[in-house]
Formats: sequence, structure tokens, C-alpha cells
Amino acid sequence: MESRHLRIASLLERLSRLIANDGKHRRLKPVQWEVLRYLSRANRFSRTPTALTTFLGSTKGTVSQTLITLERNGWLAKRRGVEDKRSVSLELTAAGRELLDEDPLEGLQRAASHLDGDQQAVLEIALQRILEERLVATAGKTFGICRTCRFFEAHSPDGDPHRCALLKVSLGVPDAAQICAEHTP
Repeated sequence: MESRHLRIASLLERLSRLIANDGKHRRLKPVQWEVLRYLSRANRFSRTPTALTTFLGSTKGTVSQTLITLERNGWLAKRRGVEDKRSVSLELTAAGRELLDEDPLEGLQRAASHLDGDQQAVLEIALQRILEERLVATAGKTFGICRTCRFFEAHSPDGDPHRCALLKVSLGVPDAAQICAEHTP
């Protein structure tokens, strides 16, 4: 008899395959969709090729080729750093943001919306726990929401809404709701 662990892993694998296949029908490879999603949710400090590579758990070469393709198609732009010309910041273009309206995850979101609130909460907690276990096992980073980080300071005394004590920078309200490469639970 199959174990519950195996059934859970098999269900997650099948769902990810269905999402990947749906995404292919919409012009992009799964990793390209992941890049667009990441850039739409990442804060300004985390929109770099290095942070993206870490988030995806991929190689620099794969990420580089993916970025070249997305940039060539006009879905993202690379910007050189103002202070450090070696640094690169990644930004979605208007066309990239528009393409996200076709995100294949929409179908999965619709399916999840049919669960009641308690089922959604339990599933979210369970999936978060599975992700955290895998990240620990692979020495990965959490990339959590800024406001849930131990370095997040609400109501900054310097006049800005918030502050990151790690990076020693002011944070606006939108920053607090985005994912960060430096996140520490």
C-alpha cells in the first residue's frame, strides 16, 4: 500500500506538471513564468540575477539564458546600478506585467478558491512547512515577505513607514508586502 507521504509527493508532482504544461501552451517555459512571477513580487533589493538564481535553485547559466530570452522578447529590462555599474537590477516591462495576466497559475488559484477558508489555511500551512523542510535540506533561503522578517522595523523613527535593520535602509509600504532575498524568519 502506498504511503501518505508518497501520495502527497505524487500529487504535488502532478500539479506542477499540469501547471508547466498549461504554461507551455501560453508561449513560455515554466522557468520563464517563474521569473516573471518572482520579479512581480520581489522587492527592489531582490530583483537581481543572483537573488533570482538562488530563489529558483537553478544555475547561473540557466538563469542567464532565461533572462536573455525574456529581455529579447521585451518582457523584462536590465538596468545597471547607479552607484555600482557592475550591479544589475531586473524590472518587468509593461509587456511583461501584461503577460502575467495569462499566468497559468490562475487555473490553480481558481481551483484553490473552491476550498473553504479552513481548508485553504491548513493547505497553506502544510505546503509552507514542506517548502521549509526542503529549503533546510538543501541549504536554501526562505525569500519570505519583508514584514515577516526579523530585521523588519515597523514605523521607522526616521520618517519613512518602515526600515530594514539588516540593510539599514528605509522601506515603503509596498516594500513591506514583497518578497526579499535577505529574509530571515
